[in-house]
Amino acid sequence: MAEAESFVPFQGIKDDVKGRLRCYKHDWISGFKAGFRILAPTTYIFFASAIPVITFGEQLERDTDGKITAVQTLVSTALCGVIHSIIGGQPLLILGVAEPTVIMYTFMFNFAKNRQDLGSSLFLAWTGWVCLWTGLLLFLLAILGACSFINRFTRLAGELFGILIAMLFMQEAIRGIVDEFGVPGRTNPRSAEFQPAWVFANGMFGLVLSFGLLYTALKSRKARSWRFGAEWLRGFIADYGVPVMVVVWTCISYIPWKSVPQGIPRRLVSPNPWSPGAYQNWTVIKEMLDVPVVYIVLALVPASMIAVLYYFDHSVASQLAQQEDFNLRKPPSFHYDLLLLGFLTILCGLLGIPPSNGVIPQSPMHTKSLATLKHQLLRNKLVAAARKCIRNKATLGEVYGSMEEAYQQMQSPLIHQGPSRIQGLKQSQMQKGLGLANADTLVDEAVFDVETEVENVLPVEVKEQRLSNFLQAMLVAGCVAAMPLIKRIPSSVLWGYFAYMAIESLPGNQFWERIVLLFTAPSRRFKVLEDNHAVFVETVPFKTMAMFTLFQTAYLLICFGITWVPVAGVLFPLMIMFLVPVRQYVLPNFFKGAHLQDLDAAEYEEAPALLSFNLKPEGEVSRATSFADSGEVMDGMFTRSRGEIRRVSSIKLGGSGGGGSAGGSPAGGVELMRRVVSFQNPRVSEKVYIRSLSDYRGGGGESSPRSPAGRAPLSPRFAAAGGGGGEQRLSNLGKSV
Repeated sequence: MAEAESFVPFQGIKDDVKGRLRCYKHDWISGFKAGFRILAPTTYIFFASAIPVITFGEQLERDTDGKITAVQTLVSTALCGVIHSIIGGQPLLILGVAEPTVIMYTFMFNFAKNRQDLGSSLFLAWTGWVCLWTGLLLFLLAILGACSFINRFTRLAGELFGILIAMLFMQEAIRGIVDEFGVPGRTNPRSAEFQPAWVFANGMFGLVLSFGLLYTALKSRKARSWRFGAEWLRGFIADYGVPVMVVVWTCISYIPWKSVPQGIPRRLVSPNPWSPGAYQNWTVIKEMLDVPVVYIVLALVPASMIAVLYYFDHSVASQLAQQEDFNLRKPPSFHYDLLLLGFLTILCGLLGIPPSNGVIPQSPMHTKSLATLKHQLLRNKLVAAARKCIRNKATLGEVYGSMEEAYQQMQSPLIHQGPSRIQGLKQSQMQKGLGLANADTLVDEAVFDVETEVENVLPVEVKEQRLSNFLQAMLVAGCVAAMPLIKRIPSSVLWGYFAYMAIESLPGNQFWERIVLLFTAPSRRFKVLEDNHAVFVETVPFKTMAMFTLFQTAYLLICFGITWVPVAGVLFPLMIMFLVPVRQYVLPNFFKGAHLQDLDAAEYEEAPALLSFNLKPEGEVSRATSFADSGEVMDGMFTRSRGEIRRVSSIKLGGSGGGGSAGGSPAGGVELMRRVVSFQNPRVSEKVYIRSLSDYRGGGGESSPRSPAGRAPLSPRFAAAGGGGGEQRLSNLGKSV
């Protein structure tokens, strides 16, 4: 994703269009080739996109006296989403009406209604001029190549912004739950459902619905790691469980309907698109000339604020959706997408609807779900190819050769410009001696665990296509016609979904993981090394890591506090942008350059999980960690926000009895788990390394390129359990503050 800075007018737009045009045909072909499986990420991101937009529409209806409703926010999201999915540059980017837009429109309405020569009657006409100015400013930013500046944002800014958005979503969820215990405005307080006893009952029932949805949604996303249920059922629940839970808890809300007053629990309030007055804003363009000239000029003030907001929000959402951790193969499109956003903003203003822009966390959630999809497609293809060879009495070399060939078939000619992710798979695996004597040995599936080996060699990839974005936008458009059904969803269910989105965006965020590590007991910190973890865990002293995290936390709280400031709170992105010079000029004075590189690197490096500090005899390990009896591998696989797919299962150790085989000796077991995996990403200039187990053991294996000589030991427990005659070393994680 690293792109050379270019401030030559139109140069960035030209490069973006040229790069994406080469991918355009494949963007659609790739989506259709996925078949019905594309519906899983489509449904997942549709709910993540539609539910907040409906909630923001209800909020705007209260704040603008009904001038803007959920119908308008849904139309804006659907219209901009469809256009962007068809002619946009980066199809992974999800567009929608966001909370900052709601804040700005509320501010503009309060300003307009207090002006006699403007008033609420010309509010939408005036916002049309605001959107026109905003679009022109976005044109200027895109033409001058301002998006090149966004590439200077490191993990420090991106992850802080991600946590901040998660906090705002959680704040909205908590605020909504609290409001369930009160009487809403513009209602008759003498109604039965607003009597104190029933108001309290509504709040308690809302708590049950919110926490019920939150708990079941989080559990369903991890269904693939469940130890019960058929594989297809676990996969279905993991793919479609969250939207199903919304439907389930909506149905549960109707259970006590005979014994409670109508209106308990509270449900969404929005006019139908065919209701009288619901479509008056579509002709707002005819009233724009009625706006006094002075207010047309003054519209440039809020337009400048919105332009800065959209420039940052749209670009960062795009950046987070195509992080280098996702290993995307197609080029980015920051400049062209910002230009297109300018057109969409003007179009929305002329239609009298709030504009949409790139949203967080929906955009990285979209990429994350497509990473899971691509992994499933690649896994099925490679497993089928390997098993076909085994049935034909193929040798080990032929099995790996067929897997590499199957992988190449899944790549388009465009993507295959760079080196293959598993190129040389046959040779590399032969050198590691995976339980069989040599490449000419016949393979027995009782010894060679096909599914586990495929999991071991598959890289992280994303199904880059346009179809899922287009389909989810069309489903959002369908919500406009389905408004009578949508109004049956309890508002408390939406608050639970907001909390779910906030929590779902945390795993994989290094900032969050470091916060958790700060509160981990020193005697338990070594457990981090048993799972996939970042390189800074070993290379950066704990005290340095703690100071960096505390600085980031303090800055986060300042930014969150600014969001509470009326009107000016919408400019909190300026504080995030200020992190660029802080990172470049201030932090190097307080932290060593090598430590900053590991804590705030542009590329993420994963270290493999240490499966167990106490290795059992090989036969015992095979029986304990293999699930061959069930006919499938319980891999416990799930995708994190960063995009990498973690595998928490143990590797099956086969015992073939060959000398030097993995199953023949403890040394062979260690050799089986040794991984020095490197791949070349066309969009990354350097190789990404995964450390080998021998580095942790202190043995004679080659060290990681990032490992300084004389590294300290991993942990006291590991020092006691680790074998080998090498020097015992402690991890920096074990150092106290």
